[in-house]
Amino acid sequence: MKRNKRLSVALHVLLHMAERPYAAMTSEEMAACAGTNAVVIRRTFAGLREAQIVSSLKGHGGGWRLVRPLSEITLEEVQRALDERVVAAPSPHDESPGCLIEKAIHLALDDAVAEANRVLDRRLATISLADIAADVYRLDRAVSSTPEDHKY
Repeated sequence: MKRNKRLSVALHVLLHMAERPYAAMTSEEMAACAGTNAVVIRRTFAGLREAQIVSSLKGHGGGWRLVRPLSEITLEEVQRALDERVVAAPSPHDESPGCLIEKAIHLALDDAVAEANRVLDRRLATISLADIAADVYRLDRAVSSTPEDHKY
């Protein structure tokens, strides 16, 4: 299983956005935070805008803003808004079309993956972005000896 890159980018940028709650961030600024390009940001954040997690304004002084506090945004909600799983199982590909054994294996795996996704979704619904921000703060305090050392 592999982690979803687009979801990781979105979560990373959302937490940076929370550091400046009253200032909009441009797609370029967001891309710099995540080490990607502005087109990826705009495509990724379109789903978050539709889910009313962020808003955007075009033109001079425009950019992206969080619509709600981090405490009201869950990991499950972000995952759903992006229509991508936190963890993606490899897609089964038919190497032997028509093989009953292969079909039975896929049926068994499909049920297991669906069950795992249900469990994961329930857990992700209990984790807010504020919880993650608190973890960032705790990690920063643990590794920083002076205020100048803070990394977030």
